[in-house]
Amino acid sequence: MKYSEIMVRYGELSTKGKNRRSFIMRLAKNVRQALVDFPRLKIHADRDRMHLVLNGEDSDLIIPKLKMVFGIQGFSPSIRVEKDIEQIKKCAQEMVSEIYTGKESFKVTAKRSDHSFEQTSNELNVTVGDAVIERFPEIKVQMKKPDINLRVEIRSNGAFLSHETISGAAGLPVGTSGKGMLMLSGGIDSPVAGYMAMKRGVEIEAVHFASPPYTSEQALQKAKDLTAKLAPYVGQIQFIEVPFTEVQEEIKNRVPQGYWMTITRRMMLRLTDSIRQLRRGLVILNGESLGQVASQTLQSMVAINEVTNTPIIRPVATMDKLEIIDTAQKIDTFDLSIQPFEDCCTIFAPPQPKTKPHLDKVHQYEERLDIEGLIERALTNIKVEEIVPESLQEQEDEFAELL
Repeated sequence: MKYSEIMVRYGELSTKGKNRRSFIMRLAKNVRQALVDFPRLKIHADRDRMHLVLNGEDSDLIIPKLKMVFGIQGFSPSIRVEKDIEQIKKCAQEMVSEIYTGKESFKVTAKRSDHSFEQTSNELNVTVGDAVIERFPEIKVQMKKPDINLRVEIRSNGAFLSHETISGAAGLPVGTSGKGMLMLSGGIDSPVAGYMAMKRGVEIEAVHFASPPYTSEQALQKAKDLTAKLAPYVGQIQFIEVPFTEVQEEIKNRVPQGYWMTITRRMMLRLTDSIRQLRRGLVILNGESLGQVASQTLQSMVAINEVTNTPIIRPVATMDKLEIIDTAQKIDTFDLSIQPFEDCCTIFAPPQPKTKPHLDKVHQYEERLDIEGLIERALTNIKVEEIVPESLQEQEDEFAELL
């Protein structure tokens, strides 16, 4: 079935009052970014709905991408015909013929926003319903929860028919809640945290700490690949690689083993907060899950958090590991996350890290470090790269090979 339009229904945007317009405009921008591969597609964002005019683009390719855009409650692919009763009846019959197997019930739901049309909504319900019964005399009419809900909408620019409502990603459009810096390791938890933050409207930039030669190119690529798994939800994500070798070597050489983890995390947080300031972010996000490892006890969090007053959001903090894994599998990051490439959180992991670090000792050991110099040199050498969804990256790589 060749669709001519996709009608998008908003999610929580209906509750946003005076901010509604800005939310809708942001959603339209995100949809455009997610569907950048389809240049002929046109987007018309109204107060109540968004209409994607396909102009010949393939709906089968567009629908999977649209499912991943936060802020969309659901959408319906539709066929446009002229506002002519006979054309509407014919289209309805053809649409039902493609999905009716002899068992389904149906009803017609007509809506007339163009009040100059010759029939009212109720009259259209009867007319179109009779046309379907004429073609399929044995079909059963069912007003509550029918198998086929044939929707007919009369608008100023035509009549639109659809039979399917596809669930969207819901949530809020990414960017409407501001920008946050996601501390992205190569593990299972932090990509899930990024996904959950984006669902609440946060635009994320991924901050990844690399310590070559202790961490490999494969570990760095793994972090970029995880970012690419999150990119379809917004279109593109900035990936920030932070050189961390010098910092970790200094900590290893000057700090007792039991405090390596605490002071390493404090340095990571200081650097992330500095990057946040440079890039005008509002919050820091991470994948800490309460009590899961030594750095994630409440006492450790207090000791690590001391270096910043910036809000730190931990979307997975109260989830257990199985819940996090379920979400990772849902967003297709799990198999990547369990690849055995070590990140800088594990290469210098002490055998017995402090789970209840004492702040006075933390301060004492940090006096041995040139904290400002270490941070300044790391910030000078950060690398920023735009990560796009996998499919788009594959197209760019193929094009580059032709040059």
